[in-house]
Amino acid sequence: MKRFTIIILILTLATSIRAQKFDDYFADATLRLDYTFSGGVKRTSIYLDKLNYIPRWYGKRKRLAEVPMEGNGQVVVKSRKDKRIIYRNSFSTLYQEWLTTPEAESVSMSFENVFLMPMPKDTVEVTINLMNNRREITATMTHTVVPTDILIHHIGERYVTPYDIVQKPADTTRCIHIAYIAEGYKEEEMGTFLEDVNIANEALFAHEPFKSMRNRFEVVAVKAPSKESGTSEPSNGIWRNTALGSHFDTFYSKRYLTTLNLKQLHDWLAGTPYEHIIVLVNTSHYGGGGILNSYNLSMTHHPKFRPVVVHEFGHSFAGLADEYAYENEPIPMYPADVEPWEKNITTKVDFRDKWETLLTKDNSVGFYEGAGYSLNGVYRGCEDCRMRTNENPEFCPVCKKVITEVIEFYTE
Repeated sequence: MKRFTIIILILTLATSIRAQKFDDYFADATLRLDYTFSGGVKRTSIYLDKLNYIPRWYGKRKRLAEVPMEGNGQVVVKSRKDKRIIYRNSFSTLYQEWLTTPEAESVSMSFENVFLMPMPKDTVEVTINLMNNRREITATMTHTVVPTDILIHHIGERYVTPYDIVQKPADTTRCIHIAYIAEGYKEEEMGTFLEDVNIANEALFAHEPFKSMRNRFEVVAVKAPSKESGTSEPSNGIWRNTALGSHFDTFYSKRYLTTLNLKQLHDWLAGTPYEHIIVLVNTSHYGGGGILNSYNLSMTHHPKFRPVVVHEFGHSFAGLADEYAYENEPIPMYPADVEPWEKNITTKVDFRDKWETLLTKDNSVGFYEGAGYSLNGVYRGCEDCRMRTNENPEFCPVCKKVITEVIEFYTE
Protein backbone atom coordinates (compact mmCIF):
# COMPACT_ATOMS: atom_id res chain seq x y z
CA MET A 1 0.00 0.00 0.00
CA LYS A 2 2.81 2.40 0.89
CA ARG A 3 4.61 1.65 -2.36
CA PHE A 4 1.43 2.33 -4.34
CA THR A 5 0.96 5.67 -2.54
CA ILE A 6 4.55 6.73 -3.25
CA ILE A 7 4.15 5.90 -6.95
CA ILE A 8 0.97 7.97 -7.11
CA LEU A 9 2.72 10.92 -5.42
CA ILE A 10 5.65 10.72 -7.84
CA LEU A 11 3.33 10.59 -10.86
CA THR A 12 1.29 13.50 -9.48
CA LEU A 13 4.43 15.60 -8.92
CA ALA A 14 5.75 14.80 -12.40
CA THR A 15 2.41 15.72 -13.96
CA SER A 16 2.33 18.95 -11.97
CA ILE A 17 5.81 19.96 -13.17
CA ARG A 18 4.98 19.16 -16.78
CA ALA A 19 1.67 21.00 -16.57
CA GLN A 20 3.23 24.25 -15.40
CA LYS A 21 3.44 26.59 -18.36
CA PHE A 22 4.98 30.05 -18.41
CA ASP A 23 1.85 31.69 -19.84
CA ASP A 24 -0.32 30.25 -17.09
CA TYR A 25 1.33 32.41 -14.45
CA PHE A 26 3.46 35.07 -16.12
CA ALA A 27 3.34 37.86 -18.69
CA ASP A 28 6.14 38.61 -21.15
CA ALA A 29 7.65 41.27 -18.89
CA THR A 30 10.16 41.52 -16.04
CA LEU A 31 9.56 42.29 -12.38
CA ARG A 32 12.75 43.73 -10.94
CA LEU A 33 13.04 43.24 -7.19
CA ASP A 34 15.25 45.73 -5.32
CA TYR A 35 16.35 44.83 -1.79
CA THR A 36 18.69 46.00 0.94
CA PHE A 37 20.57 43.36 2.93
CA SER A 38 21.97 44.76 6.15
CA GLY A 39 23.53 43.75 9.43
CA GLY A 40 26.65 41.82 10.37
CA VAL A 41 27.81 38.48 11.71
CA LYS A 42 25.30 38.45 14.57
CA ARG A 43 22.16 39.38 12.63
CA THR A 44 21.03 39.96 9.05
CA SER A 45 17.91 41.82 7.93
CA ILE A 46 16.32 41.85 4.47
CA TYR A 47 14.31 44.89 3.37
CA LEU A 48 12.26 45.41 0.24
CA ASP A 49 13.29 48.66 -1.43
CA LYS A 50 11.30 48.91 -4.66
CA LEU A 51 9.43 46.96 -7.33
CA ASN A 52 10.02 47.76 -11.00
CA TYR A 53 8.19 46.75 -14.18
CA ILE A 54 10.33 46.31 -17.32
CA PRO A 55 8.98 45.34 -20.76
CA ARG A 56 9.87 41.82 -21.97
CA TRP A 57 11.26 38.83 -20.06
CA TYR A 58 14.64 37.43 -21.09
CA GLY A 59 15.07 34.65 -18.54
CA LYS A 60 14.01 31.01 -18.47
CA ARG A 61 10.53 29.95 -19.61
CA LYS A 62 10.81 26.27 -18.70
CA ARG A 63 11.82 24.45 -15.51
CA LEU A 64 10.57 27.54 -13.72
CA ALA A 65 10.58 26.04 -10.22
CA GLU A 66 14.02 24.41 -10.63
CA VAL A 67 17.54 25.80 -10.27
CA PRO A 68 20.73 24.43 -11.86
CA MET A 69 22.75 25.17 -8.70
CA GLU A 70 21.89 25.90 -5.07
CA GLY A 71 23.74 29.19 -4.60
CA ASN A 72 24.16 31.12 -1.36
CA GLY A 73 20.59 32.37 -1.58
CA GLN A 74 17.36 31.81 -3.45
CA VAL A 75 14.31 33.68 -4.68
CA VAL A 76 11.20 31.52 -4.28
CA VAL A 77 7.88 32.67 -5.78
CA LYS A 78 4.54 31.10 -4.84
CA SER A 79 1.13 31.67 -6.36
CA ARG A 80 -1.17 33.20 -3.74
CA LYS A 81 -4.11 31.38 -5.31
CA ASP A 82 -2.87 27.78 -5.22
CA LYS A 83 0.26 28.07 -3.00
CA ARG A 84 2.33 26.44 -5.71
CA ILE A 85 5.99 27.35 -6.28
CA ILE A 86 5.91 28.87 -9.76
CA TYR A 87 9.42 30.33 -10.02
CA ARG A 88 12.76 29.91 -8.32
CA ASN A 89 16.27 31.22 -8.91
CA SER A 90 19.55 31.02 -7.00
CA PHE A 91 22.20 33.66 -6.38
CA SER A 92 25.21 34.76 -4.36
CA THR A 93 25.91 38.26 -3.05
CA LEU A 94 28.74 40.52 -2.01
CA TYR A 95 26.96 41.00 1.30
CA GLN A 96 27.31 37.31 2.17
CA GLU A 97 30.95 37.41 1.14
CA TRP A 98 31.48 40.48 3.33
CA LEU A 99 30.05 38.52 6.29
CA THR A 100 33.17 36.30 6.15
CA THR A 101 35.49 39.30 6.70
CA PRO A 102 36.76 40.49 10.11
CA GLU A 103 34.99 43.83 9.60
CA ALA A 104 31.57 42.15 9.72
CA GLU A 105 32.23 40.95 13.26
CA SER A 106 32.12 44.48 14.69
CA VAL A 107 30.42 46.69 12.08
CA SER A 108 26.92 46.74 10.55
CA MET A 109 26.63 47.60 6.86
CA SER A 110 24.02 47.53 4.10
CA PHE A 111 24.30 46.28 0.51
CA GLU A 112 22.04 46.73 -2.50
CA ASN A 113 20.76 43.61 -4.24
CA VAL A 114 18.65 43.27 -7.37
CA PHE A 115 16.90 40.16 -8.68
CA LEU A 116 14.83 39.57 -11.79
CA MET A 117 11.74 37.40 -12.19
CA PRO A 118 8.99 37.17 -14.81
CA MET A 119 6.03 39.50 -14.23
CA PRO A 120 3.24 37.55 -12.52
CA LYS A 121 -0.30 37.78 -13.85
CA ASP A 122 -1.83 37.34 -10.41
CA THR A 123 -0.82 37.96 -6.78
CA VAL A 124 2.28 36.09 -5.61
CA GLU A 125 4.35 35.68 -2.47
CA VAL A 126 8.08 36.25 -2.92
CA THR A 127 10.50 34.77 -0.39
CA ILE A 128 14.19 35.63 -0.18
CA ASN A 129 16.37 33.08 1.63
CA LEU A 130 20.03 33.63 2.52
CA MET A 131 22.29 30.69 3.44
CA ASN A 132 25.62 30.47 5.25
CA ASN A 133 28.58 28.26 4.32
CA ARG A 134 26.96 25.37 6.17
CA ARG A 135 24.05 25.60 3.72
CA GLU A 136 21.72 26.71 6.52
CA ILE A 137 19.14 29.48 6.10
CA THR A 138 20.30 32.44 8.17
CA ALA A 139 17.82 35.09 7.05
CA THR A 140 14.49 35.02 5.26
CA MET A 141 11.81 37.49 4.26
CA THR A 142 8.48 37.04 2.47
CA HIS A 143 6.38 39.77 0.90
CA THR A 144 3.36 39.94 -1.38
CA VAL A 145 3.42 41.31 -4.92
CA VAL A 146 0.14 42.45 -6.46
CA PRO A 147 0.80 43.02 -10.18
CA THR A 148 -1.87 45.73 -10.41
CA ASP A 149 -0.16 47.80 -7.67
CA ILE A 150 0.04 51.34 -9.07
CA LEU A 151 3.30 52.00 -7.19
CA ILE A 152 5.29 49.44 -9.17
CA HIS A 153 7.70 51.68 -11.06
CA HIS A 154 7.78 51.43 -14.85
CA ILE A 155 11.28 51.63 -16.31
CA GLY A 156 12.96 50.66 -19.55
CA GLU A 157 10.07 51.90 -21.66
CA ARG A 158 11.75 55.15 -22.67
CA TYR A 159 15.30 56.50 -22.51
CA VAL A 160 16.81 53.05 -23.02
CA THR A 161 20.63 53.02 -22.98
CA PRO A 162 21.92 52.58 -26.56
CA TYR A 163 23.17 49.09 -27.30
CA ASP A 164 24.58 47.09 -30.20
CA ILE A 165 23.69 43.50 -31.01
CA VAL A 166 26.98 41.59 -30.99
CA GLN A 167 25.76 38.04 -31.56
CA LYS A 168 22.43 36.50 -32.51
CA PRO A 169 21.24 33.02 -31.48
CA ALA A 170 19.77 30.34 -33.71
CA ASP A 171 16.47 30.50 -31.79
CA THR A 172 15.54 33.68 -29.92
CA THR A 173 12.87 31.82 -27.93
CA ARG A 174 15.38 29.35 -26.45
CA CYS A 175 18.57 31.24 -25.76
CA ILE A 176 20.69 32.80 -23.03
CA HIS A 177 21.03 36.58 -22.99
CA ILE A 178 24.37 38.19 -22.13
CA ALA A 179 24.83 41.94 -21.85
CA TYR A 180 28.26 43.55 -21.78
CA ILE A 181 28.07 47.00 -20.20
CA ALA A 182 30.62 49.81 -20.32
CA GLU A 183 32.17 51.10 -17.10
CA GLY A 184 34.70 53.94 -17.13
CA TYR A 185 34.33 54.66 -20.84
CA LYS A 186 33.44 58.22 -21.79
CA GLU A 187 31.06 58.88 -24.68
CA GLU A 188 33.94 59.37 -27.08
CA GLU A 189 35.50 56.06 -25.98
CA MET A 190 32.59 53.81 -26.98
CA GLY A 191 34.54 52.66 -30.04
CA THR A 192 37.17 51.28 -27.67
CA PHE A 193 34.45 49.66 -25.56
CA LEU A 194 33.03 47.84 -28.57
CA GLU A 195 36.51 46.61 -29.47
CA ASP A 196 36.94 45.33 -25.91
CA VAL A 197 33.54 43.60 -26.10
CA ASN A 198 34.64 41.78 -29.23
CA ILE A 199 37.89 40.66 -27.55
CA ALA A 200 36.03 39.41 -24.46
CA ASN A 201 33.32 37.69 -26.45
CA GLU A 202 35.73 35.88 -28.76
CA ALA A 203 37.76 34.80 -25.73
CA LEU A 204 34.66 33.38 -24.04
CA PHE A 205 33.41 31.49 -27.08
CA ALA A 206 36.87 30.11 -27.84
CA HIS A 207 36.40 27.95 -24.72
CA GLU A 208 34.44 24.72 -24.71
CA PRO A 209 31.62 24.14 -24.16
CA PHE A 210 30.70 27.74 -25.04
CA LYS A 211 32.34 27.27 -28.45
CA SER A 212 30.17 24.30 -29.48
CA MET A 213 27.01 25.85 -28.01
CA ARG A 214 27.60 29.41 -29.22
CA ASN A 215 24.37 29.54 -31.23
CA ARG A 216 22.39 29.34 -27.98
CA PHE A 217 23.52 32.82 -26.87
CA GLU A 218 22.38 36.33 -27.72
CA VAL A 219 24.95 39.00 -26.86
CA VAL A 220 24.56 42.79 -26.71
CA ALA A 221 26.91 45.65 -25.82
CA VAL A 222 25.30 48.36 -23.67
CA LYS A 223 26.98 51.75 -24.08
CA ALA A 224 26.63 53.36 -20.65
CA PRO A 225 28.78 56.53 -20.70
CA SER A 226 30.92 57.70 -17.79
CA LYS A 227 31.93 61.25 -16.93
CA GLU A 228 35.53 60.14 -16.42
CA SER A 229 37.68 57.33 -17.79
CA GLY A 230 38.86 54.41 -15.69
CA THR A 231 37.78 53.31 -12.25
CA SER A 232 38.42 54.29 -8.65
CA GLU A 233 41.56 53.09 -6.86
CA PRO A 234 41.07 53.85 -3.15
CA SER A 235 44.50 52.54 -2.10
CA ASN A 236 46.05 55.10 -4.45
CA GLY A 237 43.70 57.91 -3.39
CA ILE A 238 41.99 57.96 -6.80
CA TRP A 239 38.22 58.37 -7.06
CA ARG A 240 36.55 58.71 -10.46
CA ASN A 241 33.05 59.63 -11.58
CA THR A 242 31.91 56.60 -13.58
CA ALA A 243 28.61 55.08 -14.68
CA LEU A 244 28.65 52.30 -12.08
CA GLY A 245 30.97 53.68 -9.41
CA SER A 246 33.23 50.62 -9.56
CA HIS A 247 36.44 50.43 -7.55
CA PHE A 248 39.39 48.26 -6.62
CA ASP A 249 40.22 47.39 -2.98
CA THR A 250 36.87 45.76 -2.25
CA PHE A 251 37.04 44.38 1.30
CA TYR A 252 40.57 45.90 1.35
CA SER A 253 41.79 43.41 -1.25
CA LYS A 254 43.83 45.41 -3.77
CA ARG A 255 42.86 43.45 -6.90
CA TYR A 256 39.20 42.89 -6.00
CA LEU A 257 37.33 45.08 -8.50
CA THR A 258 33.55 45.39 -7.97
CA THR A 259 30.61 47.75 -7.95
CA LEU A 260 28.24 48.03 -5.00
CA ASN A 261 25.71 50.05 -7.01
CA LEU A 262 23.49 47.27 -8.29
CA LYS A 263 20.38 49.42 -8.72
CA GLN A 264 22.38 51.82 -10.85
CA LEU A 265 23.72 48.90 -12.89
CA HIS A 266 20.24 47.59 -13.61
CA ASP A 267 18.90 51.10 -14.32
CA TRP A 268 21.40 51.37 -17.18
CA LEU A 269 20.32 47.95 -18.46
CA ALA A 270 16.55 48.50 -18.19
CA GLY A 271 14.88 47.99 -21.55
CA THR A 272 17.83 46.14 -23.09
CA PRO A 273 17.76 42.36 -23.68
CA TYR A 274 19.74 41.08 -20.70
CA GLU A 275 19.91 38.42 -18.04
CA HIS A 276 23.60 37.62 -17.42
CA ILE A 277 25.82 40.68 -17.02
CA ILE A 278 29.48 41.23 -17.90
CA VAL A 279 30.86 44.61 -16.80
CA LEU A 280 33.94 45.73 -18.71
CA VAL A 281 36.04 48.27 -16.83
CA ASN A 282 38.31 50.65 -18.75
CA THR A 283 41.53 50.12 -16.78
CA SER A 284 44.93 48.52 -17.23
CA HIS A 285 45.21 47.51 -13.57
CA TYR A 286 44.73 43.81 -12.80
CA GLY A 287 41.47 42.83 -11.13
CA GLY A 288 37.93 41.57 -11.40
CA GLY A 289 35.15 39.64 -9.70
CA GLY A 290 32.26 37.30 -10.44
CA ILE A 291 29.09 36.72 -8.40
CA LEU A 292 26.53 34.04 -9.25
CA ASN A 293 23.54 35.47 -11.14
CA SER A 294 24.62 39.01 -10.27
CA TYR A 295 27.48 40.10 -12.53
CA ASN A 296 30.96 39.39 -13.84
CA LEU A 297 33.31 42.37 -13.77
CA SER A 298 36.75 42.55 -15.39
CA MET A 299 39.48 45.01 -16.31
CA THR A 300 40.05 45.29 -20.07
CA HIS A 301 43.52 46.67 -20.82
CA HIS A 302 45.70 44.30 -18.84
CA PRO A 303 47.54 41.45 -20.63
CA LYS A 304 45.43 38.90 -18.69
CA PHE A 305 42.10 40.42 -19.72
CA ARG A 306 41.02 37.40 -21.77
CA PRO A 307 41.53 34.65 -19.16
CA VAL A 308 40.16 36.82 -16.34
CA VAL A 309 36.88 37.71 -18.05
CA VAL A 310 36.31 34.04 -18.91
CA HIS A 311 37.23 32.89 -15.37
CA GLU A 312 34.85 35.41 -13.80
CA PHE A 313 32.03 34.34 -16.12
CA GLY A 314 32.57 30.82 -14.79
CA HIS A 315 31.59 32.21 -11.38
CA SER A 316 28.66 34.41 -12.41
CA PHE A 317 27.08 32.11 -14.99
CA ALA A 318 27.78 28.55 -13.85
CA GLY A 319 28.39 29.00 -10.11
CA LEU A 320 31.89 27.53 -10.35
CA ALA A 321 34.13 27.85 -7.30
CA ASP A 322 37.72 29.05 -7.39
CA GLU A 323 40.01 26.04 -7.53
CA TYR A 324 43.11 27.68 -6.12
CA ALA A 325 44.31 28.04 -2.53
CA TYR A 326 46.39 30.68 -0.83
CA GLU A 327 49.74 29.40 0.46
CA ASN A 328 50.17 32.06 3.14
CA GLU A 329 46.56 33.10 3.69
CA PRO A 330 44.06 30.22 3.59
CA ILE A 331 40.44 31.35 3.85
CA PRO A 332 38.09 28.98 5.78
CA MET A 333 35.26 29.36 3.26
CA TYR A 334 34.22 25.69 3.23
CA PRO A 335 33.72 23.72 6.49
CA ALA A 336 35.34 20.28 6.34
CA ASP A 337 32.13 18.53 7.46
CA VAL A 338 29.84 20.15 4.86
CA GLU A 339 29.68 19.41 1.14
CA PRO A 340 29.95 22.63 -0.92
CA TRP A 341 27.05 23.33 -3.28
CA GLU A 342 29.51 24.27 -6.04
CA LYS A 343 29.82 21.33 -8.42
CA ASN A 344 33.53 21.66 -9.23
CA ILE A 345 34.85 21.23 -5.69
CA THR A 346 34.19 18.73 -2.90
CA THR A 347 35.03 17.96 0.72
CA LYS A 348 34.07 14.32 -0.01
CA VAL A 349 31.27 14.56 2.56
CA ASP A 350 28.54 13.99 -0.04
CA PHE A 351 30.04 13.51 -3.48
CA ARG A 352 26.80 13.03 -5.43
CA ASP A 353 25.95 14.72 -8.73
CA LYS A 354 29.46 16.08 -9.19
CA TRP A 355 32.16 14.42 -11.30
CA GLU A 356 31.70 10.79 -10.32
CA THR A 357 30.71 9.86 -13.89
CA LEU A 358 34.03 11.20 -15.18
CA LEU A 359 36.27 9.20 -12.84
CA THR A 360 36.24 6.10 -15.05
CA LYS A 361 36.11 7.95 -18.37
CA ASP A 362 38.96 10.45 -18.06
CA ASN A 363 42.34 9.60 -16.54
CA SER A 364 43.00 13.28 -15.80
CA VAL A 365 40.00 13.46 -13.47
CA GLY A 366 40.36 12.54 -9.82
CA PHE A 367 40.72 14.29 -6.47
CA TYR A 368 43.36 17.00 -6.17
CA GLU A 369 43.67 18.58 -2.75
CA GLY A 370 43.74 22.35 -2.58
CA ALA A 371 40.71 24.34 -3.77
CA GLY A 372 38.18 26.87 -2.57
CA TYR A 373 40.99 28.93 -0.95
CA SER A 374 41.93 25.98 1.30
CA LEU A 375 45.17 24.02 1.00
CA ASN A 376 43.70 21.00 2.78
CA GLY A 377 40.34 19.30 2.98
CA VAL A 378 38.81 20.74 -0.21
CA TYR A 379 39.37 18.99 -3.54
CA ARG A 380 39.13 19.91 -7.22
CA GLY A 381 38.67 17.40 -10.03
CA CYS A 382 41.76 18.10 -12.17
CA GLU A 383 45.35 19.24 -11.85
CA ASP A 384 44.68 22.58 -13.57
CA CYS A 385 41.77 24.53 -15.04
CA ARG A 386 40.65 28.00 -16.11
CA MET A 387 39.07 28.22 -12.65
CA ARG A 388 42.50 27.60 -11.07
CA THR A 389 45.06 29.59 -13.08
CA ASN A 390 45.13 32.21 -15.81
CA GLU A 391 47.79 30.19 -17.60
CA ASN A 392 45.67 27.11 -18.21
CA PRO A 393 44.06 27.56 -21.65
CA GLU A 394 40.73 25.85 -21.01
CA PHE A 395 38.13 24.67 -18.53
CA CYS A 396 38.86 21.22 -17.12
CA PRO A 397 36.53 18.27 -17.92
CA VAL A 398 34.69 18.77 -14.62
CA CYS A 399 33.92 22.44 -15.28
CA LYS A 400 33.02 21.71 -18.90
CA LYS A 401 30.46 19.22 -17.64
CA VAL A 402 28.97 21.76 -15.23
CA ILE A 403 28.80 24.55 -17.82
CA THR A 404 27.21 22.23 -20.38
CA GLU A 405 24.52 21.24 -17.90
CA VAL A 406 23.77 24.89 -17.09
CA ILE A 407 23.49 25.85 -20.78
CA GLU A 408 21.19 22.88 -21.40
CA PHE A 409 19.10 23.81 -18.35
CA TYR A 410 18.33 27.24 -19.80
CA THR A 411 17.92 26.29 -23.45
CA GLU A 412 16.42 22.80 -23.80
